Amino acid sequence: MEVSVVRKLVAAMALCGATSFLYGQGQPLLARHVSPASLNRNTGELFQESMHWNEYFYDDAVSLVKSPSGGSAYGTQGGRYMVRESSWYALGLLFRDQSGDRERAAKILNAVLKQQYTDPSVRWYGTYKRTPAEPTPPSKSELWRDYDPNWRVFIGTTFAMILIEYPDRIPAELRQRMYKAIDLGILGEMREGRLLPAYTNIALMYGFLWDFAAIHDHNAAWKKKSVAWNEAVYRLFEKYGTFPEYNSPTYSGVDIYGLALWRDYGSSAHMREMGAAMETSLWRELANYYQPDLRNLSGPFDRAYGMDMTHYVSVVGVWMRTVLDASSAPLPPISATTDHLADIWFASHIAILGTAIPPDALAKMQHFAGAHAIRQNISTERTATAWIGDHVLIGGELTSKTKDAGGPSSQFHPATIHWRTPGGEIGWVQLVACPLVDAGADENGLDIDTKGTIRLRIHAPGLKKEQIKAAAWRLPGLQVGITTNASGFSIDDGADSVDLVYSGLSHMRLDIKPVE
Repeated sequence: MEVSVVRKLVAAMALCGATSFLYGQGQPLLARHVSPASLNRNTGELFQESMHWNEYFYDDAVSLVKSPSGGSAYGTQGGRYMVRESSWYALGLLFRDQSGDRERAAKILNAVLKQQYTDPSVRWYGTYKRTPAEPTPPSKSELWRDYDPNWRVFIGTTFAMILIEYPDRIPAELRQRMYKAIDLGILGEMREGRLLPAYTNIALMYGFLWDFAAIHDHNAAWKKKSVAWNEAVYRLFEKYGTFPEYNSPTYSGVDIYGLALWRDYGSSAHMREMGAAMETSLWRELANYYQPDLRNLSGPFDRAYGMDMTHYVSVVGVWMRTVLDASSAPLPPISATTDHLADIWFASHIAILGTAIPPDALAKMQHFAGAHAIRQNISTERTATAWIGDHVLIGGELTSKTKDAGGPSSQFHPATIHWRTPGGEIGWVQLVACPLVDAGADENGLDIDTKGTIRLRIHAPGLKKEQIKAAAWRLPGLQVGITTNASGFSIDDGADSVDLVYSGLSHMRLDIKPVE
C-alpha cells in the first residue's frame, strides 16, 4: 500500500493551491471545475459520443432517456424510460453547458425526482423507480425483482456531483429538492440495513454520499457513522490489498468512480487520501490482468455481464477509453444496439472526475509487458489465479468450495479462457454453472474441482461442433485436452455458442495450447 506517498502528495497539492475549493454551507468541498474544452482528445471523443447517444434516446415529451435494446434488467428493456441514466444525462448537459442545456437538465432532474419513493414505512424508501412504468412494489416485495435499492446511491452521487460542481446552473428550489432526495436515500439505506462494506461498488458510493450529506446537513451523528463506515471499507481493502467484490469489468469501473468521489470530494484529507490510495492500487491490479493485444481483462470474474470487452460496454472499458485511442481501448464500435450501451453514459462522471491511472499501470495497458502469473488472496477462503500469456488468458478462482456458479444467468465465472482466433476475433470459454467449486489457473491450463454437474460455454467464430469431444476440444486457434472422471457428457447448441455439460465429476483438468 502507498498511503503515506498519497498523503504527502495531497498535502503538497493543497499547499501549492493545486486543488480548488467550493464552499457550501460553510464547509470545503473539492471541486474540479473542469470544462469540455479542457479534456484530452480521448476523453473529449468519449464524452461527445456519450452525449450523442443520450440525445439519440432522449424523449423531450417526458424528459427522460429511453433504454437501448441492449438493456437487460427489469425496467430497462428496449424502449423503456430509464430514471438513473436520465440523471446521468442531466449531469452531462450541465457539464457541457451549451445553449438550452441548463433548461433541459432541470426538466430531466425534475422528472427523476418524481420517481423517488418517499414513504418512510416501506423497505424501498428513498430509492427510485427504474422506469416510470414500474409498479410500486407489493408489501411482500423481493429485492432486485420489485425494486433496486442501489438507485439511491447511483442517482444520489450524481446529484451530489451536480450540487458540488454546478449549483449555479440549476434553480435554487431544485437544488433544495435534490439535497432532500439525497437525505431520503441515506435514511432509506440506513433503515433497510441491507448493505455491507464487502458490497464494494455500492459501499464506496454510499460512503461518499453519507459523508456529503452529513457535511451539508451539519449532522454530527451521520458524520461519525459515515467515518466509521468508510474506515471499515478501507480496512477490508487493506487486509488483502484488494476488494472482496473482485475483478469485474463493469463493477471495478464503478469502484473507480466511487474512489474518485472520495479522492476529489471527501470532506477530510484522510478520506481523500484513502480514496486516492485505493484507486491507485485498483488501477495497478486491473493493469496486471489486462492484455492489450487481446484488449481484454482476464478472469476469474466475480461479476461479469460479458466475456469479450470488445463486444459490450463495460465501465472499466469506458474509463480506459479516456487514456487509449478507440482502436486500442477495450470497447466495441458503438451503435444503437450495442450490448450494455447505457453504461457509456457514465462518461460525464468520468470526464469531470478525471482518470488517475499511475504511469506504470498505463504503460501495461498500452504495451504488453510479458507473460506472467497472478495469485491474489481475496479473503480467507478465496484466491484468484490467472495466467496472462502472449496468446491466451486463463483465470481460475479457488473458493475453498464456498461459492458456486448458480446457473447460466450467474455473473460469477470462476474459470475462464480468452484467446484470439485465426479470423482475428476473440474466442472464450467460461464456467457458467457448477456446484461449490475450486478452479485454479496456471501457465498450461485449468484445474476444476467440484462435485456434480458443470456447464462450460464456448464461443469462437468458426467453431465446428463435431470437433468437440469429451476428452479433447479442437477450437479455432486453440487445442484443449480434457482429463476428467465425469460419468456423462453432452453438447447443447446456443445462438452463437455451445454449452458442454459434464456430469458426475469431482475433478477436471484442461490442458490449453494456442495453435498458430
